[in-house]
Amino acid sequence: MIQEFFRIGPVSISPFGVMMVAAFLSAYAQLRWGLKRLDAGDAEDASAILLAGGLGGIVGAKVYYAALYGDWRLLFDRAGLVWYGGFILGAVAVLWVARRRRLNGWATADAAAPALALGYSVGRIGCFLVGDDFGMPTGLPWGVRFPHGVPAPTTAGLMRHEYGADVALEIPDSELIAVHPTQLYETLAVGGIWLIGAWMLRRGARRGTTALVVVSLLAVERFLVEFLRAKDDRFVGDLTLAQIFSLIALVIVGLLWRRLPSSKDRR
Repeated sequence: MIQEFFRIGPVSISPFGVMMVAAFLSAYAQLRWGLKRLDAGDAEDASAILLAGGLGGIVGAKVYYAALYGDWRLLFDRAGLVWYGGFILGAVAVLWVARRRRLNGWATADAAAPALALGYSVGRIGCFLVGDDFGMPTGLPWGVRFPHGVPAPTTAGLMRHEYGADVALEIPDSELIAVHPTQLYETLAVGGIWLIGAWMLRRGARRGTTALVVVSLLAVERFLVEFLRAKDDRFVGDLTLAQIFSLIALVIVGLLWRRLPSSKDRR
């Protein structure tokens, strides 16, 4: 995997940082198009929404990560951005900006949801390039060995002792083994969700449905991929904390669906 593209003095430019920038730029382009498509805002609105959502998302993701491991020093660590922490605080920030700028809440959500999916899809490529958020061991031909994985290389010992994987006893602890490239699974799956959201915007779906469909699909995607992720936070049987949040998100979507504007209230 690629740990560093180049350095500018003491500053290391990593693939994750580059792909995060690409994620924000692609999300901005999608958001600006969505707001224009819905006649709900302009480029300045898109910039304000993205800035608030981006800052809120990063802060939320870091706070969630530090709280999960009970170590607030992790707030200042370069690694550790947790999806649901970022989603919750980022969504609050976006809705706050929409209210401040007197934008329609449902229309803003409809424009923002596909942008969120696109940014997430692009950002996961960065996770793959640095070996973060990998999956459990696999014998599939596309399995990947991460010699510089985060938090550690994908050795048999790590998989056995940290994640409880069933690894053949004859494989020594120090040997690298192939794991599911769950980062790429998410890039492909969430990229498909982005296409669905963009298609719904283009066809003029009823106000609010694009946002709720995209969020529900993101929740389902995350729930399913967690079964393949190398995780140590399986608190409820085999379910991880992210899967519990996914189920909660689906319940909230179901409740919000009943509050959607009338079918006559389109774009």
